[in-house]
Amino acid sequence: MPATLSPAPPALPRDATRILELAARSMFELFEGASEGMLLVDRDARVVWINDPYRRFLPALGYEREEDFVGHPVSDVVQNTQMHQVLRTGKPMLIDLLSNRAGTFAVSRIPLRDDAGEVIGALGIVLFNQTSHNLQPLLAKFARLQQELDDAQRELAAQRRQQGDGQRRARYTLASFVGSSAAASEVKRQARRAALSSSPVLLLGETGTGKELLAHGIHAASPRAGGPFVSVNIAAVPDTLLEAEFFGVAPGAYTGADRKGRVGKFQLANGGTLFLDEIGDMPAHLQAKLLRALQEGEIEPLGSNQLIPVDVRVLAATSRDLPALVKGGQFREDLFYRLHVLPLRVPPLRARRGDIPALVEALYEDLALRSNAAPPELLPDALALLAAQPWRGNIRELRNVLEQAAMRSDGPSINAAQLARVLQEAGVELAAPAAAAPVSGVSGIQGEADAVEDADASLLRPLAEQVAALERRAIAAALHRHQGNKLAAARALGISRATLYARLMENPE
Repeated sequence: MPATLSPAPPALPRDATRILELAARSMFELFEGASEGMLLVDRDARVVWINDPYRRFLPALGYEREEDFVGHPVSDVVQNTQMHQVLRTGKPMLIDLLSNRAGTFAVSRIPLRDDAGEVIGALGIVLFNQTSHNLQPLLAKFARLQQELDDAQRELAAQRRQQGDGQRRARYTLASFVGSSAAASEVKRQARRAALSSSPVLLLGETGTGKELLAHGIHAASPRAGGPFVSVNIAAVPDTLLEAEFFGVAPGAYTGADRKGRVGKFQLANGGTLFLDEIGDMPAHLQAKLLRALQEGEIEPLGSNQLIPVDVRVLAATSRDLPALVKGGQFREDLFYRLHVLPLRVPPLRARRGDIPALVEALYEDLALRSNAAPPELLPDALALLAAQPWRGNIRELRNVLEQAAMRSDGPSINAAQLARVLQEAGVELAAPAAAAPVSGVSGIQGEADAVEDADASLLRPLAEQVAALERRAIAAALHRHQGNKLAAARALGISRATLYARLMENPE
């Protein structure tokens, strides 16, 4: 007896079809409004669309332009994504935890089908991030476990390196250099250009400005990113051990030497990048050997008479005045010019005060991951006080002050008076905020929101001024509605808390 086919389902009435369309549209709008961000991929797993909230994740993922993200395979632009699995199986992932360079998130992934039931794409929804209060304990625990796993993997990699596999990688990208000020943007632009070259790069700047982080980022953005990244802090190695540290030791080179010999940093960095931190502290007797290694591309291990070819791109950094050292005869002039091919000056923190809110947020997020506890929020007057300080120790000093403030705080927030005590105890010579201090003038923005302007007169102003005024009123309204809670206000406006702080600092009056 032939098998019978099930009858086709009856066509839906017009009203039912319309209701389904409205429901789908309403659910999409609901998810878009309530989530932290959304993206769509096509059947080939290429990103075809992201919404406004998702765009704020792009810098953390390593992309400054949307066109460098949209249109590319999702696996290339979002680390640890599982969208391919959804496209392959056609099954949704209603709740999952995703961890990548942008943070730790609770996400949903939903397949999209055409009328024939074929999977034609997938929708990714960022439900919550690690700062969301309702899932913070869960995400913080997951982030801590992920951190422990990463630490264990790094420890295993270190053990393998000791066995001579030399697999060292950069820990940061250029996106890790937090800041959108003109000074920060310019140094990242120069770093991206330097990454495309094979010439030596000399990073100049005060201590604590992020020179080593930029060195990692330059390597990660360079054609050598797949090779090792080896770092040497010259100031931290005794002069008597530096030659062995750089060039290695031949087997049995001297009494007590390892019979197997020792591989130097140049050989470990072969095919990749060697970062020489505090190059200004290199003793004179080693400068000639370093110059030869850079010019000839070969090294001679201690106690050996054999030359070993190496392919290494050198990045160097110093907080000292190298031209002055050259004039004083403490640094070889020929080595200086060999390193000074692509000089990159890293600005001090006081030259980019507008980046302080974003830096505070990034440093406190890192502290939250390490301590498994939410740090207190800095009130506007405290941020204004931070922005006024000279920061001679730059970001390293800022991190220290923020950690001290978090450890000493008993409440959910820190005001200027509490922060001033921490700064004084940390030995910072306090500088008072200016009369129109950044961030402290939230009341000025509120006054802008309450002001009633003549409509005809307002239309005669430049469009940029009108947009800025509307933005100030929107921020003031959001802060008023959420009783000054900046995280809630930022979410209501669809921007990050760092962006909100930046807008407040731009409009202090």
